[in-house]
Amino acid sequence: MRETWRFLPLLQASGTVQMAIDTWLFNQYENGQHPPTLRFYTWSPPALSLGYLQKKWPEHWHHLSYQGQSLDLVRRPTGGRTVLHQGDLTYAIITSVGAKKSWGIYEEICEFLIQGWKTLGIELQYGSNVRGYIHNPSCFNTATAADLVTADGSKLIGSAQRKGKKAILQHGSMILSTDKRLFQDIFNQAAPWTTSLCHPQEHENLIPTIIDALTEAAKQCFDIELITQPFSEAEWQDILNQSFSFPLS
Repeated sequence: MRETWRFLPLLQASGTVQMAIDTWLFNQYENGQHPPTLRFYTWSPPALSLGYLQKKWPEHWHHLSYQGQSLDLVRRPTGGRTVLHQGDLTYAIITSVGAKKSWGIYEEICEFLIQGWKTLGIELQYGSNVRGYIHNPSCFNTATAADLVTADGSKLIGSAQRKGKKAILQHGSMILSTDKRLFQDIFNQAAPWTTSLCHPQEHENLIPTIIDALTEAAKQCFDIELITQPFSEAEWQDILNQSFSFPLS
């Protein structure tokens, strides 16, 4: 009999709210109070997310803006380096940690991404960088074995984890129409992808197609049923009333 997972509808919200949700889902599963969950989301306003253990970043990152909007600066509950969330789509999975080590879990979870994007005509493979990534301020300028790249070496998906005794949270950013000039201005580096997946005007129309492909792949790869269930009012109150603040200092 297939395991049942919860599927949360696409949500657009600030980085602070999105990280609070992922942390709440992780804690709920860790405490045996919530089923495995798959969700997709976007960030509004655009944001930079810092890795949980990241200690240094430029002071001017606190004063960035894009098209008249200030960029949020938030800390993730997961590891890794800084990610720009503008023109991207984020996935998150919260499930059982199992007996595998972190790299094995990455491979197991990433399989649904590989299979889903394959149905969309994009072949992905794992990155190969093993040294030096921690010294690069941008997550997307290096591609480790936890990341997925296209045939030309462009990093399409960067993922990070938080591991508990029972729960694993893995979430990751998928580059769709991220502004290359904004990326370069922030990181003082060329954008590490050759072309954007879509034009900014096509971004919103493409997201449902991507989500459909990835949810179907998740069902097959994890042998699960997905039950769509938005957050209840009580759950929202619980998420927003609890403190999931990860200080930047």
